[in-house]
Amino acid sequence: MAALDDITFILNDVLQAPATWQALPPFADTDADLALQVLEEAGKFVASVVAPLQRIGDTVGCRFDAGQVITPPGFKAAYQAFWQAGWPSLSCAVEDGGQGLPAVLEGVLFEMLAGANHGWTMAPGLLHGAYECLKHHGSDALKARYLEKIATGEWLATMCLTEAHAGSDLGLVRTKGTPQADGSYAVNGSKTFISGGEHDLTDNIVHLVLARLPDAPAGPKGLSLFLVPKIMPNGARNAVVCERIEEKMGLHGSPTCVMRFDDATGWLVGEANKGLNAMFVMMNAARLHVGLQGLGLLEAAWQKASAYAAERRQMRAPGARETSLIADHPAIQRILATQRAWIDGGRVLAYHTALQLDVAKHSTDAAQRATAQRWCALVTPVLKAAFTDQAFSGASACLQVFGGHGYISEWGIEQIVRDSRVAMIYEGTNEIQAIDLLVRKVLADGGTGMCALLAEQPASARRDALVEVTQALVSPNSDPALPYWVADDYLRAVALLLLDGAWAQISATSTAPRWHSPAQAFQTWVLPEFDMRLAIIRQRLAGGPNNA
Repeated sequence: MAALDDITFILNDVLQAPATWQALPPFADTDADLALQVLEEAGKFVASVVAPLQRIGDTVGCRFDAGQVITPPGFKAAYQAFWQAGWPSLSCAVEDGGQGLPAVLEGVLFEMLAGANHGWTMAPGLLHGAYECLKHHGSDALKARYLEKIATGEWLATMCLTEAHAGSDLGLVRTKGTPQADGSYAVNGSKTFISGGEHDLTDNIVHLVLARLPDAPAGPKGLSLFLVPKIMPNGARNAVVCERIEEKMGLHGSPTCVMRFDDATGWLVGEANKGLNAMFVMMNAARLHVGLQGLGLLEAAWQKASAYAAERRQMRAPGARETSLIADHPAIQRILATQRAWIDGGRVLAYHTALQLDVAKHSTDAAQRATAQRWCALVTPVLKAAFTDQAFSGASACLQVFGGHGYISEWGIEQIVRDSRVAMIYEGTNEIQAIDLLVRKVLADGGTGMCALLAEQPASARRDALVEVTQALVSPNSDPALPYWVADDYLRAVALLLLDGAWAQISATSTAPRWHSPAQAFQTWVLPEFDMRLAIIRQRLAGGPNNA
């Protein structure tokens, strides 16, 4: 069930989100009452329509039959109800068929959806990113034909980047786009790990495909982006073939497809050889949503474990005279309070980031826009990596609360563990997120942006230490590999410092008992990791061994 009381407390009391979005012209009329009504209705829809399909999506899964994909029973009806009720279009512009609401409300919706049914949620998960990509980079003709269909969710979209030989190295992409006399392109090649590449949920699927023009330079700077629909404007089937769907550890309700393009007709999106510029609009939006997936999955795992702990009796807790609820045992309290600390603090950071996306886009103040953009660029990879790491490790910890019962399927907790694992891999592995943060962003500007962001956090010895380490990392160093050795440690340190700031905001807002246990858990069992991470970085800076 959606934790609406917690969510609205963080939005309204901790972040004072309505005041932030109402200061932006597009959302001046969106007050807290309207936002609450939207979230309440979203919670009802998720609980009544999407959550009941969680188990069947896992046990039945998707079926592949001669190029066609049949989704689990109930998935298609649920998706049709979803888009017809207007849920995919919450934050899309009104002129594109959307509802023009703040991005944070869409973010909360997808957090709820992921926690309720991660496999089903994969289908609409890329819609907003595809919408932003096409809106900013598509031609007028493409926008006229496809933008509203994507905004409303009537048609679903994919992001076709990966090829089997290339993995995360997009510079090795071989798919070709050849110009045709009518202005279209013939797209040829294969893509792998394509979520929702084929399914029966919608009448059409809009594929956004990275490929090379014939005269393109080698490497990532030679990639262009093409829109390749499953169904052509004249109603004919395009030459897009699903060769198979993968057998996977989890997410059985979402088809992960191997796609083949055989002279498929496509159209250029954005400028030639600048496909990554267009695609990154889609990827950055997706990465924040993946971070929110992590929070949603961890919330779902915590709710299951907390409910079980409140009913199961085992042994005597310290000081008790009779058999106790396992919720009274310190070991269980530690597990539950620690995961709660990540969820509550994580929401503050994720919702603040969603708010900053709108500030960066809509503020009339140039300085505000620049500050918001800096926050989003630096913090998005942190949220994606840290929250998906915690979704998996935290869900595993919550499974431990059940003992042997957690390992069997009956209780549903093992599905969350399996489903959550892939979020550490897709949309850029968490190692790539760390490299993106430290190498491509912090080092690229000499640490100026990160040090400015850290200066906005509450004053503390840890903040000063992270600034010092940042400055040391950006200084000339004889070992060019050093930043790559410590990137993961640096990202974790940034995440923990930001969470410390988030908990300071929560504690300054409320003294209610509800927040005491996770606040203490954060200080006792989570934050000490910061010192360990900085010790690792300092050892490397001091010339520690280059081999583990």
